[in-house]
Amino acid sequence: MAFVVTDNCILCKYTDCVEVCPVDCFYEGPNFLVIDPDECIDCALCEPECPAEAIFEEDDVPADQKHFIELNAELAQKWDNIVDKKDPLPEAAKWDGVKDKIKHLEK
Repeated sequence: MAFVVTDNCILCKYTDCVEVCPVDCFYEGPNFLVIDPDECIDCALCEPECPAEAIFEEDDVPADQKHFIELNAELAQKWDNIVDKKDPLPEAAKWDGVKDKIKHLEK
């Protein structure tokens, strides 16, 4: 079972999770991160590191965000791998906790 990055990461893009991942399974888009489910080893190290609480184990993804399971798999094939922590997006604090940000996702 892989971990999944969900809606609250959009427009925040904290990367605390990236630096603890032992298998480098995070991929970076313009304003969102995803986890490659084929690379994730379900170690659970990333989940508590996410300041936005946007990472869930696949079975625990909220019902209204299940589409992020497929979205993580799809975008991990298109985006570049990220292995080092970076600064969050400039307005991350403003967007943290805002609901339904999928319309802002840049692919």
